[in-house]
Amino acid sequence: MSTLSAEADKVAALRLALPATSAGIYLNAGTCGPLPVETAAAMAELADWELRLGRASPDTYYDVLQRMEEARASIAAIITADTRDIALTHAVSEALNVAVWGIDWRPGDRAVTARQFEHAGGLSALYTVRDRLGIELDLVDVGYGADRDQVLAALDVAIRPGTRLVSLSHVSHATGAVLPIAEIAELAHARGALLAVDGAQAVGAIPVDVVALGADLYAIAGQKWLLGPEGTGALYVAQTALEQIRMTYASFWSFEQQDLAGSARPWLTARRFEGISGINHSLIVGLARSCGWLSMFVGIAWALERGAALARLTAQRLAATAGVTLITPPGAMASLITFRVAGWSAQAILDELSARVFVIARVIEDLDAVRFSVGWFNTQEELERALHLVAELAAHTPASMPPRRTLAVLDGP
Repeated sequence: MSTLSAEADKVAALRLALPATSAGIYLNAGTCGPLPVETAAAMAELADWELRLGRASPDTYYDVLQRMEEARASIAAIITADTRDIALTHAVSEALNVAVWGIDWRPGDRAVTARQFEHAGGLSALYTVRDRLGIELDLVDVGYGADRDQVLAALDVAIRPGTRLVSLSHVSHATGAVLPIAEIAELAHARGALLAVDGAQAVGAIPVDVVALGADLYAIAGQKWLLGPEGTGALYVAQTALEQIRMTYASFWSFEQQDLAGSARPWLTARRFEGISGINHSLIVGLARSCGWLSMFVGIAWALERGAALARLTAQRLAATAGVTLITPPGAMASLITFRVAGWSAQAILDELSARVFVIARVIEDLDAVRFSVGWFNTQEELERALHLVAELAAHTPASMPPRRTLAVLDGP
């Protein structure tokens, strides 16, 4: 508590650079994080330049290449990867589609994923491959992801001969549980399978070292914990997996023979999976600027440590509140906290939180639960207000809850 309190001045200054944090109690970075002023300014500057000077200059071509390299480098630094192993995408779902469709599937091949744990963005490609190509898709029950031994035991049975791909979330968008990715990678590799990881709720929320984790493919969201604009993302492809994943469309890099330095061969890097057409240049600039701002101005290590501490405190308070059921496992959590309140629907809880103390959060429909995304930019005071109201809701039913105070608006003279 004392350490968090001592950081109040730094947090206050940083929140000024994130205007959305003053719009309410911002607990939904798991959907979209607050956009930094610096990022918005950089995007607006480029958009204005394109408006005034056009987008057809030959110089624009080289400028875009440089901007893309900056974005790759910024992401690579955060996930401890080599820049050559990063491909830019429009979203996590696109990155996972590259992973799934890049495998040379044959009828009878197998893929493994988790039941009631994965996001639709990751599942859609798997279902489509199953239905169109006749592969077997095994949906493994890993519960809420709280029991590490249970998770590994279930996957040990599921990942058997013929399994080509294991696709799992690092952090569940629904329960907030963190899966033991490094151990799963070892298990998958021992059976000859590749591991694709949905890192949408991990990168920028918890420490991620993709090489140490052993992931073959790792999908990254730009708009969530990295605070970038929507329509941005990336895919890490390990060098050992590069030749095992096919290109599924004619990449821009297919026709290039040199990078900006004039030496590397992009088709031998992850860049073979990205195309320049259809990429909004302002979004690329925004992603690079947000990642750079996090790393160099905020301090990624500090941000991860503070966010984790606030999330743990929030989960502990919820778990200790009578009438509240904490779904997120405290022993395997990141920054997402999912919970229920007895006698209340999730939507009713969120409606009250929004109306009474201006909480910005979301509902997990399948679990009929509320999800808080706790970030480093949150303050203890605002979290206390949200938690106090949750406790008040838990002490009442929708029928017995005291009505919200309203202001009478008087007619003028």
